[in-house]
Amino acid sequence: MAVKRKKSGGGGANWMDTYGDMVTLLLCFFVMLYAMSSVDQNRWIALVQALNPDAVVASGPEVDVPPDGSVVSQESIDQEIEQLFESMQSYIQSANMTGQVSIGRGNGYVFISFDETVFFGPDSWVLLDSGQEVLDQISLSIAEAADSINEIRVLGHTAQGDPNRPNNPTGDRFLASNRATVVTVYLQEKNIIDPARLVSVGYGQWRPVSSNDTSEGRARNRRVELIISGLDLDSELGDDIQQYYTMRDTVDSAETPLPTESTEPPAVTQTPET
Repeated sequence: MAVKRKKSGGGGANWMDTYGDMVTLLLCFFVMLYAMSSVDQNRWIALVQALNPDAVVASGPEVDVPPDGSVVSQESIDQEIEQLFESMQSYIQSANMTGQVSIGRGNGYVFISFDETVFFGPDSWVLLDSGQEVLDQISLSIAEAADSINEIRVLGHTAQGDPNRPNNPTGDRFLASNRATVVTVYLQEKNIIDPARLVSVGYGQWRPVSSNDTSEGRARNRRVELIISGLDLDSELGDDIQQYYTMRDTVDSAETPLPTESTEPPAVTQTPET
């Protein structure tokens, strides 16, 4: 009795269906990878948790965002420094102090020069009441731009009393330094800016802006100056505080141990008698 063979049913090409499904899945996978190449951290965490609700995802460092949601940018910093300049300039003009105070601005900083008479009496570093009122108004402008300020340098200057002879270094330096320090301390006590960003410097007579041969020139040289610089987000070295600690770390890493004391007595060189 003859046995009929069963037909294969034409299933020889079924592998193509499986292959096509695999290629489609790979395509979807690479499309997903490409889409994720520019995804932010929050979206990545959401995706991982959607695929695996029990997964624990470690987040990166938190970004300090102001309460109003604004992002600090160099443009906003420059704008605040410009507003600081305009505010101080407006006050100086309204107070009729243009003859005693001069103000200017440069790339990222504001420069203010006060005559000696605005803050102090002759040869004194005691802050006048009228000088306190001026600093009170200046402080209001500084407070509004405090977050954008890199550093405030307070510079004290004197004049050479005798054109033919330099001042006594002790009295000259102390007067300039004490005046700068008094102004710095007053600003610090206003709590308008991080004290680490306040610096006082006493130059004495050594950075004159006019001749000491005349009383008018000496009056111009006796002054207190403020240099208010804004933050520079593009600086690789960071702000002045970061620069200080960077330099300090360099010094610490370069320190070498001091030589040990020798137990041998020092050699004595005898000078021949004459």
